[in-house]
Amino acid sequence: MVPMVADTCRSEIQIPDDIVCGIFGYYCDLVLRDRYLAIGTIGCCAAAMNWRFDMNRFTVTGAQVFLPDEIVETTVSVEDGLISDIGGPVQGIEIDGRNYCLAPALVDVHGDAFERQIMPRPGVFFPIEAAVLETDRQLAANGIATAFHAVTLSWEPGLRSLEKSQALIEALNLFAPRLTVENRVQLRWETFCFEAMDIINEALEGPLLPSLAFNDHTSMAVLHPDIPLQDRPFDHVPDYPVADMRSAKFSDKMKKRGERSGLSGTEYASLIRERWTIRPDVPEAIRAVAAKARSKNVAMLSHDDTQKETRDYYRSLGADISEFPMTIELAKTARGDGDMIVFGAPNAVRGGSHIEGSPGAGEMVEDGLCDILASDYYYPAMLAGVARLDAEKRADRLSLWRLISSNPARAMKLVDRGDIVVGNRADLVLVCWPDGHMPAIRRTWVAGRDAYISTPAH
Repeated sequence: MVPMVADTCRSEIQIPDDIVCGIFGYYCDLVLRDRYLAIGTIGCCAAAMNWRFDMNRFTVTGAQVFLPDEIVETTVSVEDGLISDIGGPVQGIEIDGRNYCLAPALVDVHGDAFERQIMPRPGVFFPIEAAVLETDRQLAANGIATAFHAVTLSWEPGLRSLEKSQALIEALNLFAPRLTVENRVQLRWETFCFEAMDIINEALEGPLLPSLAFNDHTSMAVLHPDIPLQDRPFDHVPDYPVADMRSAKFSDKMKKRGERSGLSGTEYASLIRERWTIRPDVPEAIRAVAAKARSKNVAMLSHDDTQKETRDYYRSLGADISEFPMTIELAKTARGDGDMIVFGAPNAVRGGSHIEGSPGAGEMVEDGLCDILASDYYYPAMLAGVARLDAEKRADRLSLWRLISSNPARAMKLVDRGDIVVGNRADLVLVCWPDGHMPAIRRTWVAGRDAYISTPAH
């Protein structure tokens, strides 16, 4: 066995004498001296490389390991994609984890940053294949091994149209063999979009179960301007306070939504007026979709809750996750009824919500009113959010890590990941986290397979 060389910013392996390496590819930053191998960034497809040195059996040694109940220096062995041993002898290749943390890989329950790969500028669309491949690379580099892409099923044209959403879902399935992480879908269903039923049914029969989030941005958009979003009543009350949808002021308010849809504010206002006429039929559509999701044991969420009546309604349908509650009182209600609570990681990074008057994630974590941090619109925010909350001492480091690993895995009913325990899927990250600095992912494994490797310059 070749001796190791310690380095705070490198990921290293020991190659047993009886293992032969065959490395093929158009680019590999590899240095081989005296049988010592330092792996840098590998810029080629694993299938094209066709390299083999028993990487289905390896042991990480010397790292600070985030176990379910403690952080401790120990060994973690992986075989055939599963965690096979903790605290035992080296099995297969040895990977030096000194000066690193070894933690469960991240699980993202809601992320729509992929939209910037599809439409990086308003009205400028890029090929869906390029967008999916780039999104997957970003996820792996940020340590996210399981991602639920918040794919909006909306009556809007443009970026969030049904056509674009269906194309993305199909692309994720089609290109799955080329992707490095597990790309799932959150069916972010706008409840006024009855046309989405076929897509929802197809997704529920797909190779990877989606989650389902009930969204009603239609009612939010038409809310009377005198009422703050946080005071919005239950969406289905008969006397819901509505703005004057024919006013110039309302058309002006719709300009931003229209931009995303390729419409003027006036055109968008006209479209939403027409859509509002189907409001009486929305509750029955919600009940039908929820029943289908329950039959598949799909995780369900309600979005932007403001009232206890809202939370009670969706919980009765099987949606026991409150995603981005808009008041502290609602979060307390959800906690009291045993629901899981999701806040956006960007909220934690920035020190508050981008929506004026909504709760700050830091305070919610500190008060025990947040179970999960989601990437929302920025993948690096999950790691950066935990780092800021750790610096602010909002909770102990292990509890903070659960917000992005075991808790979201449990919420999504993925019982095979999220914790470093024997028998779990080996979704792991090797993290460089110097005191007083932002953590950085050095390696991401998905089911024991390398999804991302990086070596810094110095």
